[in-house]
Amino acid sequence: MTQTAETFSIRQMCDAFDVTARTLRFYESKELLFPIREGTSRHFTKQDRARLTLILRGKRFGFSLEDIRQLLEMYNRDGSNEAQLTRTYLIAQDRLSQMQAQRAELDEAIADLKTQLVEGEKRLAQFARSARTAAE
Repeated sequence: MTQTAETFSIRQMCDAFDVTARTLRFYESKELLFPIREGTSRHFTKQDRARLTLILRGKRFGFSLEDIRQLLEMYNRDGSNEAQLTRTYLIAQDRLSQMQAQRAELDEAIADLKTQLVEGEKRLAQFARSARTAAE
């Protein structure tokens, strides 16, 4: 099979999704993508493009590759994807809770660091005043 308008080369996929060829091969090895193999060439279908869109979105949201793989396997071409949507929704709710907890921890750490910086500025100013006084 040679590349057609219906398939995309690895370079086209890399350019379209801003990923590396290594990333695409990794996703293929994890059974997330299933390009058509012709010798050493890989030809990606529109379905592969749709799957990669979902993989990258899932990764951005912090879903594990295993969760993403399972969700993709649940896809049903006849459109009855209630189970897939339900599972995605539950994973997303859990991930959102985790992200909000992380944000709260970060907000606390940022506030503490700002306080420490203010204290550091005061101490540095004291050192500078002491040095000026000693020099006079």
